[in-house]
Amino acid sequence: MSSKTLSVYIDGDAFPNLLKPIVLRSIERLQLPTYVVSNKKITLGDSSLVSYIIVEQGADEADHQIVEMVEEGDLVITADIPLADRVIAKKAHAIDHRGELFSVDNIKQYLAMRNLMEKIRESGEITKGPKPFSPKDAHEFANQLHRFLTKHCSEGTSETD
Repeated sequence: MSSKTLSVYIDGDAFPNLLKPIVLRSIERLQLPTYVVSNKKITLGDSSLVSYIIVEQGADEADHQIVEMVEEGDLVITADIPLADRVIAKKAHAIDHRGELFSVDNIKQYLAMRNLMEKIRESGEITKGPKPFSPKDAHEFANQLHRFLTKHCSEGTSETD
């Protein structure tokens, strides 16, 4: 395994403000290059490790940019399930805003559920939509991010790899 530093990509357009300080502390502590990709100006916080990439307006422009840039082993933070699926296909990782770690084992199930709900809405059925983002969700995200970074950032420091 190469000693490439893990990079973090944030799908910035719908990134909850409650998560910004959590991510900023983690990337500063571990010195992780981070890219916030969005179609409008989003500020994560003051850090030389964070690069902001503003893409053209369009439904999936930020997603396309992230998929183009992400490499095997990198982390993408997104609530966009189709984007998470594309990221996982590139052997990278994805965590959603509520702390769900998407994987090859569960992404197709999430994608199928998302597509089913979309078909139900298109048929005229009124669905509730996701519950409002809460401090509990931010806590779950922080825990998952910590577990992920502990596992994936310590691997690169081992001399026996």
